[in-house]
Amino acid sequence: MKRLKILTALIIIGQAAGLIAAEKRPNIVFVLVDDQRNTSLGCAGHPQIKTPVIDRLAAQGVRFENAFVQTPICMASRANLFTGLTTTTHGYHAKPGNSVLKADLDTSFPTLLRQAGYKTAFYGKQHVSWEKGVKGMSVMFDQYEELFRNPYLKKMPDGSLRHVDEIIGDKSVAFVQSQSSNQPFFLYMSFNISHAEDSDKRPGYHYQWPLAEDGLFEDIEPVRPNLDDPKYYLATPDFLKTTINRTRYFWGYDTPEKFRVNMRALYRMLAGMDRIVGRVTTALKEKGLDENTIVIYSADNGYYMGDRGFQGKWSHYDQALHVPLIVSDPRMKPELRGRVLKETATSLDIPATILDFAGVPVPKKYQGATLTPLLDGQMPKDWRTDFYCEHHGDAAKIATWIGVRDNRYTYANYYDNKAELLYDRERDPTELTNVANDPEYQAALKKLRQRSLEYKAQYTRARELPGGAKQK
Repeated sequence: MKRLKILTALIIIGQAAGLIAAEKRPNIVFVLVDDQRNTSLGCAGHPQIKTPVIDRLAAQGVRFENAFVQTPICMASRANLFTGLTTTTHGYHAKPGNSVLKADLDTSFPTLLRQAGYKTAFYGKQHVSWEKGVKGMSVMFDQYEELFRNPYLKKMPDGSLRHVDEIIGDKSVAFVQSQSSNQPFFLYMSFNISHAEDSDKRPGYHYQWPLAEDGLFEDIEPVRPNLDDPKYYLATPDFLKTTINRTRYFWGYDTPEKFRVNMRALYRMLAGMDRIVGRVTTALKEKGLDENTIVIYSADNGYYMGDRGFQGKWSHYDQALHVPLIVSDPRMKPELRGRVLKETATSLDIPATILDFAGVPVPKKYQGATLTPLLDGQMPKDWRTDFYCEHHGDAAKIATWIGVRDNRYTYANYYDNKAELLYDRERDPTELTNVANDPEYQAALKKLRQRSLEYKAQYTRARELPGGAKQK
């Protein structure tokens, strides 16, 4: 802690004059994948998906086995990451006309990194709207290019087709190659992989992989979903049976042939992502920057992949909330590498951790916690035992809810549907049976209901505090 305070003071003193040596501050690469659940990696035990580059990062660093997003939808989750705030606090979600406000942009972690002397770059999916008149990306990043799917395959000047995420790789490699050891940098690789192409529901086109992965996995029979039994769909509340999660199941998985073709395609997408990340790690090594560059890997939300008869995310089940999180720091002591931590981490911890790595003070308004003590082999006495989760908006066929997930229970209040759900994951790890009406669980139900309301009130009040962003 004393060392961090000294380093922070040096940064503040030396910023304007450019006196801080880059080697005292690590470079940081943040890789964010779209729609990837925690199990969709080789290092997480998937029997068929091949991700050797990400597996190597996990072996060289730390993998968080229990990492979760707090809002399981692309746009709000990405706003959470930029701002370090819950959706309740920053107010940006799936509702037309709302936005991330300037007060929260000004304290976003890329803005603070840039102000602290980092060269910042962003390439890829940008799914956040900013307050009218505010150019959020140009505030946060020295270099950026928004690269979105729809379609995934982009026509090049010579008439050839190139996958949009391959272009993200091209831009990222060029950025790394242009860096020197005189200034630390932050690179944000924001993948479109492995989001389905909603506008193209043809099997084999619904998940569009990079062309370099053509033919991969053609000889395998994709494993069926863990929760493939119809009882899981039948056990979901009736109002969830008609949401877009179910609609999309029929887009991609409702016949054996659709499932087979689309899962092979999804595997190819993830293999392509892994290869593209490998292009960047190779560039770091060739440039001599790999020994001072931290790589952080995660996803914006989970994904059902046919479990419960669903496709997509949005809801309270672990398949939607549970994401991968890997932190690979080459400066880490050898004996600390390759660990798999069970402590609960959330996406809101990522911006705080990145700033902590850079020696930049974490704003008091941030609602996550730095993971650096856990990475250093410590266990804070007050580490979280639960977290708030939510989804709001007015999109058709997507249910809205708030909830709490603790070390034993998952609680969700689908307020528009006037329904409370409670799952005892200790006895029921697949979250099959809602026990909200079970007399045995009334004390737990009352406790978690109150906890969710306390969180909601706390995060709502945060919008009115000095430095907070007020949003109607």
